[in-house]
Amino acid sequence: MNYEHRKSTVRLTLLDPSGQPLKNQDLDIKQTKHEFLFGFGAFDAVERSREGITQEEQQFLDDRLNKMLAIFNYGTLPFYWGRFEPEEGHPQTEVTKKGAEWLQARGVKTKGHPLCWHTVCAPWLMKYDNQTILQKQLARITRDVTDFKGLIDSWDVINEVVIMPVFDKYDNAVTRLAKELGRVGIVKAVFEEARAANPGATLLLNDFDMSARYEQLIEDCLEAGIQIDVIGLQSHQHQGYWGREKVEDVLRRFSRFNLPLHFTENTLISGDLMPKHIVDLNDWQVDEWPTTPEGEARQLAEVEEMYSLLFAHPQVEAITVWDAVDGKWLGAPSGLLRADNSKKPAYDRLNTLINQEWHTDTTLRTNEEGQVELTGFRGDYEISHQGKTAAFTLTKDSQPTRLTLK
Repeated sequence: MNYEHRKSTVRLTLLDPSGQPLKNQDLDIKQTKHEFLFGFGAFDAVERSREGITQEEQQFLDDRLNKMLAIFNYGTLPFYWGRFEPEEGHPQTEVTKKGAEWLQARGVKTKGHPLCWHTVCAPWLMKYDNQTILQKQLARITRDVTDFKGLIDSWDVINEVVIMPVFDKYDNAVTRLAKELGRVGIVKAVFEEARAANPGATLLLNDFDMSARYEQLIEDCLEAGIQIDVIGLQSHQHQGYWGREKVEDVLRRFSRFNLPLHFTENTLISGDLMPKHIVDLNDWQVDEWPTTPEGEARQLAEVEEMYSLLFAHPQVEAITVWDAVDGKWLGAPSGLLRADNSKKPAYDRLNTLINQEWHTDTTLRTNEEGQVELTGFRGDYEISHQGKTAAFTLTKDSQPTRLTLK
C-alpha cells in the first residue's frame, strides 16, 4: 500500500552551540511521535486517579497504560453523563482532570466522549420538562468544554443521532429532545454550544450506523450550516470483521464530504464471534467470553489489514482501538491485551507497524553548509549529535528550518 501521503520533506540547517554550521557530520534523526492519531480508550487513566485505589491496583493499571502508550499517542476519556454526574451538581470533574493531566504529561492528545447521548444519560433529568432538559444539556456542554479547555480540545459532541429519536428500549431525556427538535435540530444546538465554549476545539459527529441514513444526516447538517470538523465512524465488529470490501466501501461513501474521518471506536474480537442474529449488541449477555489462540491469530490478521487500509487513506486522521484489554464492554475478548495485561499477537504486530514500518529513524550527513534533507513520516523528531540535541516537527507545510544543537 502507498503511504507517501503521510510523509513530508524538509531541508534542515544544523548549527553547533556557537551558531556555526555543523559541517560534514553524521546526525541521528529519530521520530518521537506521529502526527497521525493512533488512539485507544484511555478510561483507565481516570480509574488510576480515583480516591481509595490501592497501590497494587494502581500499579496494575499503570502497567496496562504504559503498554498502550508505547504504541498510542491519542486517548479517549469518558464523559457519559449518567456516570460523570450521577447526582445533579456533582460532576466527576477533578478525577477526570487528573486522568487527562496524566495523559497530557506523557504527550498524549485526549478526546472527550460524549457530550450528548441518549444512552447512559443522567436519570435525574427525567424530572424536568423538555425545555429545562435542553437548558441543562447545553449548560453541561458549556461547563465541561470550558473546564477542560487546554486539557481536552477534541470532543464527540453528540453520539448516535441516527437512532436517537426512534430509540425505544427505555425512556430517556435526550431521546425526548431528539423527538422534539429533530435530528438536525439537536445536532445544531449542541454543536453551537460546544463551539461557543471552545472555538478552537475539534468537534466530531459520531455514529455506529454506516448506512445511507448517516450519510443523509451529515448532508442535512452541512446544508443547515452546522460546522462539523470530523466525521466519526464507529467500527465495533463483535459479529465479525467487516472485511476489505466493506472497509473500502465505508471510506468511499463517507470521504465524499471532504472532511477528516476518524475511526473512533474500533473493536476486533479474539474469541468466538457474537451470533449474527443479534441486532443490538448490548443484548448479547454471556457468563464468560474468553480469548482463544485461534481467535488471536484471526484478530492479528484483521488488525493488520484494517489499520493498513485506513492508514493508506488520505482522509483518515485517527483510529482508536476501543478496549485496551479484554473483558470491558460486553465482557468481550476485544483488547490488544489479555485480562492479565499480557500482550496478544495483534499488539505486537501493531507495535511493529506504528513504531517501525510507519516510522522514520535514520542517519544523515550534513553538507558543507551544515544542511540535510529529510523525508519522513509526519510528526515530532529529535536530532542528536555527540550528546547534543534539537527537536522539530515535520508537517505537511514544513519550511526550511535552522536548528541549533544544544
